[in-house]
Amino acid sequence: MRLTELAHALLAESLGPGAKAVDATAGNGHDTLFLARLVGPAGKVVALDIQPLAVATTRARLAEAGLGGRCDVRVADHAALARLLPEDFRGSTDGVILNLGYLPGSDHAVTTCPPATLAALRDALAALRPGGRLVCVAYTGHPGGEEEGAAVAAFAEACRAEGHTVDIRQREPGSGKPWLLAVTRAR
Repeated sequence: MRLTELAHALLAESLGPGAKAVDATAGNGHDTLFLARLVGPAGKVVALDIQPLAVATTRARLAEAGLGGRCDVRVADHAALARLLPEDFRGSTDGVILNLGYLPGSDHAVTTCPPATLAALRDALAALRPGGRLVCVAYTGHPGGEEEGAAVAAFAEACRAEGHTVDIRQREPGSGKPWLLAVTRAR
């Protein structure tokens, strides 16, 4: 199973009709569209990306599927997640996804980085309801990717120490290969 498929399967376990979901790195909009379908007409998705091209692509993908009305898509850094989430998402979000690295088909020099990603991960965890799930796919094959992956792994260990359920898949430090982290909030 590809990591993107696994990420979706893990999110589907905590999301359903009426859910609240966040795509903190919207990219080309595939995850946002997946989330919009899962939450249904009564649910809501917040999607962020730092690149205007990514936001435009995501909005177009949602519009084509007729699902734009359930999504709030904006140009913003994932590090700003806490201040951008609606009040009703705080502590009651069902699922959050992040894909780290760069926007496929765009400037590979524009990447996520450890300080912003760690802020986003901490804020995403805080936004989750008990039983809500955070899924992060760390693409490490770009300059700085291994360092970011190591920071994500350290975040995972801190989550485990706090009593949250942590699932790490396909991590091979130093390989440049992507891997997945899923954290299910305990309390």
